[in-house]
Amino acid sequence: MLAREQKIRILLVDDQAVVRRGLKMRLEVEPDFEVVGEAENGWVLDQVRSLSPDVVLMDVSMPEMDGIQATEALTESGSRAAVVMLSMHDDARVVGRAFAAGAVGFVAKHDPEGELAAAIRRAAQASRMQETGLS
Repeated sequence: MLAREQKIRILLVDDQAVVRRGLKMRLEVEPDFEVVGEAENGWVLDQVRSLSPDVVLMDVSMPEMDGIQATEALTESGSRAAVVMLSMHDDARVVGRAFAAGAVGFVAKHDPEGELAAAIRRAAQASRMQETGLS
């Protein structure tokens, strides 16, 4: 088992509780993942500050503040947490907006299961490189 310091700390952000529950169950089978928190809308800046996740897995479509707006807010705040966008909508326009907002990864909800874990690991590596000043 990996030490706590080595685990990838993940904050799940999706407006549907059943989706968050399913994602949490899926991610927690990975020995190097730890889900440290959940949120139902994009107002996550305080949670990111208090929980210090390596990766924020963020749904695009949410009420109040959508994932793209939340990603912009995190980027502007100087947060080191890397954002991986998760969406049913994977057209080029949505993907482009996500990356322009500061996301480092994008996974469609219908992509193969292994792609999600791989995207989170790539994002965590980017986050840790930023933290150490290697990016």
